[in-house]
Amino acid sequence: MNEFCFSDLQIGMTVSFQREITAEMEDLFRIISGDDNPMHKDDGFAKETSNGKFRSHVSFGMLTASLYSALAGMYLPGKYSLIHSFDGISFQNPVFAGDRLMIEGEIADKQDDLKLIIIKAAIRNQNNKIVSRAKLKVLVLR
Repeated sequence: MNEFCFSDLQIGMTVSFQREITAEMEDLFRIISGDDNPMHKDDGFAKETSNGKFRSHVSFGMLTASLYSALAGMYLPGKYSLIHSFDGISFQNPVFAGDRLMIEGEIADKQDDLKLIIIKAAIRNQNNKIVSRAKLKVLVLR
């Protein structure tokens, strides 16, 4: 876990980390969220409904988006972060169990009066396709 203080952070700083989406993660997310939609668990349903576009069930978009929490809470800035808000989370390509994701963030702006940073973030799959984008507003508590 990084421990950046507000004064350590500069516009243009970047971080990245990887995470693989597993069936176990999907099962746990299903229990936590209560989302039992067959698109997220039934391979046949997902293939048929998407006219063959999806090779299997689609992982939860919000499971993928939860990796933005790790981006702020563990990496940029890390220990002293408190997510204030998200702007414009988008899901641009599906994620499937077994996909290896690269989560990337860059400080786009700093607001000294609030000790707040704005992080432009993206998540790419193992084929370098962007699967999600977001802008995070993160308070830095030290």
